[in-house]
Amino acid sequence: MNQFQKAIALIDEVNAEDPTKETLDGKEISKELLYSIRMTDKLADFEPDSSEAMKLAVRAQHIARWKIPRSEYPMDRVGYLRWREELKKMHADLAAEILEKSGYDEETIERTKFLIRKKQLKTDPDTQTMEDVICLVFLEYYFEEFAEKHENEKVIDILQKTWAKMSEKGHRAALQLPLSPTSLQLVKEAIT
Repeated sequence: MNQFQKAIALIDEVNAEDPTKETLDGKEISKELLYSIRMTDKLADFEPDSSEAMKLAVRAQHIARWKIPRSEYPMDRVGYLRWREELKKMHADLAAEILEKSGYDEETIERTKFLIRKKQLKTDPDTQTMEDVICLVFLEYYFEEFAEKHENEKVIDILQKTWAKMSEKGHRAALQLPLSPTSLQLVKEAIT
């Protein structure tokens, strides 16, 4: 097993501990493990020639996310942003420990942490790719459920914020996703 395979296996081992389960093809799978696999698959489709640091970053982007519950922060915008920053730091630090254990050099570890923290969005091409992949996975797998729980006005606001973070390439890929007619209509309303 090479260092990349070892790192992926260790990331997956942590994510398999997520107590929240989802069902996929009749089998139960930990929510964050499923998310990380979807991230990896989306990156392979969207940017197949990505660096190893990018591949590691997308796999570890939500590592152990359940350990910092949203409910521990005020339920307002400030609380949400603080929660997100704490999560990014934890994800980056956990990934760094795993990469070090797997034999990675400092440069790869730092680059992976940089990408997980989504530093220099819009100016760093890899960070932009990371954000595009995150948005595409959200739209394809999690948007429908999110939209069902919220008023259209809030959904459109979230879509507009998501769209603003994406690149033109990301926009094109988003419009090719297998969205339901209702979801596609909401996306079109949001972007016009």
